[in-house]
Amino acid sequence: MNRGAVAAAARTVVKVGSSSLTSRGQLDAHRLDAIVDALAARVGTGREVVLVSSGAIAAGIGPLGLRSRPRDLATQQAAASVGQLLLVQRYAASFARHGLRVGQVLLTADDLHRRGHYRNAERTLERLLALGVIPIVNENDTVATHEIRFGDNDRLAALVAHLVRADALVLLSDVDGLYTGRPGRPGAEFIPEVLTLAELTGVDVSRAGSHLGSGGMATKIDAAAIATSEGIPVVLSSATRIADALDGRSGTLFHPAGDRSASRLFWLRHATTPRGTLVLDPGAVAAVVQRRMSLLAAGVTGVRGDFYSGEPVDLVGPDGVPVARGLVGYDAADLPSLLGKRTGDLPGEFRRELVHRDDLVVL
Repeated sequence: MNRGAVAAAARTVVKVGSSSLTSRGQLDAHRLDAIVDALAARVGTGREVVLVSSGAIAAGIGPLGLRSRPRDLATQQAAASVGQLLLVQRYAASFARHGLRVGQVLLTADDLHRRGHYRNAERTLERLLALGVIPIVNENDTVATHEIRFGDNDRLAALVAHLVRADALVLLSDVDGLYTGRPGRPGAEFIPEVLTLAELTGVDVSRAGSHLGSGGMATKIDAAAIATSEGIPVVLSSATRIADALDGRSGTLFHPAGDRSASRLFWLRHATTPRGTLVLDPGAVAAVVQRRMSLLAAGVTGVRGDFYSGEPVDLVGPDGVPVARGLVGYDAADLPSLLGKRTGDLPGEFRRELVHRDDLVVL
């Protein structure tokens, strides 16, 4: 994999951070138009683009007379309600200069945690692209709660990249790539490419995002880990160099580290939040992880959480470390009386797997 593969990508997901779109609590028309011009040029060559854009809350700060990004959830939601409308209106007008149409897709984490919602989002995005519309995806900050948020749009962009089977993911922010330390500080060196994430041991990614955004370098690396594990190359670059980033000529390139998995397994691994935990004995851990077998009641020693049949749960070993995630076949309330028993010793209606191997992914 080289930078040419990014330039040649037929379908690219591009994520833009709040700091690249706003200035002093207002949308910066010049910055937004520059980003749109680069994306329109890309589309003009016959390639497809999905835009994951932050900026709703930041765009609402000025119009609401706020001094800074609000910390309480209610005010964040109010700012997002005002800012999202302004953001999409501005995008629509800017893309219209190039004769292009846009469509808004607002998602919450719950939309991707639920398999049915996940498939609906997939179908909507595919249809928009087939109709020649540029999807603009954002987290639905007006209804999202702290418990069901993605936390940043970097992770959302990585999930969307898999959802639409993108050929490349470009993460744009206010820095021109990944450094060994804080950019500008003595000893901080630019990292042009990352072959494996193991190379980043010792790299300082503790810095937070801007005062307008919620992400930071750590969230971008997490997003790169998700995308590259599914065979998608990732470029991390500055929004001011968007044209070069789309052509693979700027920023840090994260090389793909795996093959694209089935949509169902990817969803289970990356897009679900476990509703509970099943504790496995050593034999069950070996059966699930090494032999890829279904999980039976005999190998489970404990259950935690309140969940219902069909919801995702983490499977942990005796040491409490998660080894797999799966869709459980029982309500939590039904499990205590079944644990540790052989299948033949269970009542007839309970003689089935706790987690079937087709509904299970090893972590």
